[in-house]
Amino acid sequence: MTAPRSALAVVVPVFNEAKTIGPTLVALQAQSDTDFDVVFVDNTSTDDSADVIRVFAATHNLDRWRVVDEPVKGTGAAADTGMRTAIAGGATILGRTDADCLPRKDWTASLRRALTPQSEGGLGLELVGGELVPRHDEGLSLAKRVLLRGAVELAEAFGRVRPSNHNDDYLGPYMMAAGCNVGISAKTYEAAGGFPRTAIEDLHEDRALVNAVRRITASYARRRDVVVFGSSRRVQAWGLKNTLLWYKDHAYRPDHVDIR
Repeated sequence: MTAPRSALAVVVPVFNEAKTIGPTLVALQAQSDTDFDVVFVDNTSTDDSADVIRVFAATHNLDRWRVVDEPVKGTGAAADTGMRTAIAGGATILGRTDADCLPRKDWTASLRRALTPQSEGGLGLELVGGELVPRHDEGLSLAKRVLLRGAVELAEAFGRVRPSNHNDDYLGPYMMAAGCNVGISAKTYEAAGGFPRTAIEDLHEDRALVNAVRRITASYARRRDVVVFGSSRRVQAWGLKNTLLWYKDHAYRPDHVDIR
């Protein structure tokens, strides 16, 4: 008898993305593995983001897509609400991307393969950090995209040697799992306490979740086959140096962090 497929849900925090979320919706609709729910979390948008999503879903008969509201502003709070909404709906595998990102066509299939238990034919991981590649449609030159990818690799290498990421409580080495390309089992998400419900200016919620998971399991990995094309608009607005400093514990703190 064939084991039932694990229930997969994708969570997408949204803030004022009405004009730009279209390509993300198209990328999610185009997934090769279409057996998943999507929870969009409208995080106090002041534009028509929620309506744009609902119209797209209705037009394409995507009845497993839904929009929920999170009044507490912050990527941590929005992502956590989406994850817990998905779990309440029966999801056992959770993926997260952002409203300015384009998951590759095999993204949900790769997440499912990585996070499905070995007894069901998967890799049996509990947490996955995917590959983040700069989008090709935002005017960034090839040279700058290559430089940006190199910077991401450098940031991850720094994370592995950073003293604060070494602790006897951790069961495995540091792993970078960007919030826009992360997958986790529902049971591990709950056991780790979920994304901290914080503002983006206060804490990098993705790093906090990874370190919480590292305290309860060593069953996690970076997966190069789990690919999301990420937006470079923050780099274009702040420059590469300031963007890297932002991700280094907010060493760069602009007055305006919600880049649109």
